[in-house]
Amino acid sequence: MTTMRFSILPAFILLLPLGEIAGFVVVGRALGLALTLALVVASFVFGVALLRRQGIGILLRMSSEGRNGVMPGSDLLKPAMNVIAALLLIIPGFLTDIIAILILIPPVRDLVWRSIAKRFVVVNPERGFSAGPKPDFRDGNRNSKVVDLDEEDYHRQPDRNSPWSGKHLGD
Repeated sequence: MTTMRFSILPAFILLLPLGEIAGFVVVGRALGLALTLALVVASFVFGVALLRRQGIGILLRMSSEGRNGVMPGSDLLKPAMNVIAALLLIIPGFLTDIIAILILIPPVRDLVWRSIAKRFVVVNPERGFSAGPKPDFRDGNRNSKVVDLDEEDYHRQPDRNSPWSGKHLGD
């Protein structure tokens, strides 16, 4: 499944500009050149205004929560998705504008959050790693399956009685 995601990404990157050009042609024929350009400029201005309102601060806040071992929660979802939508609106084209408008719709935003929340992995050098929607290990749960060992905690001594000692790959 991982290889499938990577094979879709180059195709998406290649096909997006072609789709945007086709969108310009279709909208240009339907509305005319002046109105088409006005729509592109209006989406750019709206995207810049939305980005200024949300600011980069939300992305910095999400990053700091991730570094502290806390899963960025749904309270950060709306501003972060607004930043993503603003960036998509700034890109000239109608397909990216449609995606941005969909992101701004709350039920779509919630659906996206539910689908990506389970893919988050929060890495913290002091507490190990965690995955899933509730990765906070600060409660000191002794039944946790995460084991964090330093080099001093783990060392390996060769066992001369092992049938595998002295063997190399291919022997």
